Amino acid sequence: MATELTLPRLGQGMEAGTIVRWLKSEGDQVEKGEPLYELDTEKVTQEVEADASGVLLKILAGEGEEIEVGKRIAVIGEEGEEVTTEVDEDEQEEGSPAPAREEERERGREAETKEPEAETKEPMRADGRVKASPLARRIARERDIDLRSLIGTGPEGRVVAEDVERAAATPAHATAGAAPLEAEVQKLTSLRRTIARRLTEAWQAPVFQISMSADMTRSVALRERLRDEKVTVTDVLTKLSAIALLRHREVNSHFADDELRIFPSAHIGLAVATERGLLVPVLRECERKSLVQLAAERGELVGRAREGKLSQEDLEGGTFTISNLGMYGVEQFIAVLNPPQAAILAVGAIEERAVAQDGELIVRPLMSLTLTCDHRAIDGAKASEFLRELKTLLEEPGLAL
Repeated sequence: MATELTLPRLGQGMEAGTIVRWLKSEGDQVEKGEPLYELDTEKVTQEVEADASGVLLKILAGEGEEIEVGKRIAVIGEEGEEVTTEVDEDEQEEGSPAPAREEERERGREAETKEPEAETKEPMRADGRVKASPLARRIARERDIDLRSLIGTGPEGRVVAEDVERAAATPAHATAGAAPLEAEVQKLTSLRRTIARRLTEAWQAPVFQISMSADMTRSVALRERLRDEKVTVTDVLTKLSAIALLRHREVNSHFADDELRIFPSAHIGLAVATERGLLVPVLRECERKSLVQLAAERGELVGRAREGKLSQEDLEGGTFTISNLGMYGVEQFIAVLNPPQAAILAVGAIEERAVAQDGELIVRPLMSLTLTCDHRAIDGAKASEFLRELKTLLEEPGLAL
């Protein structure tokens, strides 16, 4: 009996994904657990394994199409077995392969060249709702477009995604007598949409920031002694932050559902800039690992992040985040909270500055540390104690032993 494959939910909050490439063709033999296709989710691109063994009888989702979680994408069964490809009208829009939608696309292209009729009958359901695909509804919500104002080019006047995108690309108002200013339009990738959604969530939290500067003389010297092991200042900072977090455990926490969840181990996320956007892969149990171990894991994890080879597991479970822009020459900045984490640390460049000591001015390599905290989880005094502990450890790493 044939097995229908649906788009799986690979992480919390995942609503849709885009099949980048099928690794098998129709008619190929497939073994359960064998990579079947590459899926681009909101955060990562990864290979997805087949749920069953048999022959890939039918591919129902074309490459490059965004598919909602739970929609049918393929059928696996015995060779020669008949396949039923009938789908409901909502699934047809997102889950069908590109050829099945060519007729709709043609009607859409024709609609662009025709003059609009004086009166257009809205494609309404019996319950009064506009007939529209789920993807069209979602795009309309994101771009604040009223579906009732659109002419549907889908079956029976149904509004499809292309109708909404066409409307979004049309200026609502044109200035009389002036040539329209053309702008390059770049559609947001699924990762950029996720970043936008997460930042909006973070902005809703009542946050505060505190800052200190640490004398990095001894930490830099420690890094120099371990340079052959490829240890960086970030590795030193990660290790010492983990120790400080376990001494001030309220900072190593999540705030969610009106609860403060305090963790026994420091799983530290490192903000990494990639071509696709900002990712935060997680180093686990940082307090238990040596600087050399952390350096090796950090190098491997950041490398995979920039190559687009992270798994969903690499991005989940973080209890605290470090964002370091020192390599760009940034002196000081404020990082946006990474919910549900209670705090994030922003790190600036190490700079030689004049400081007063025993009545004299001396030059010291200082690094700014700015901690952003969710005030629902952490009070100013607790946050200050943590940051002071981290400053002390950076100025004398031997205290971490």
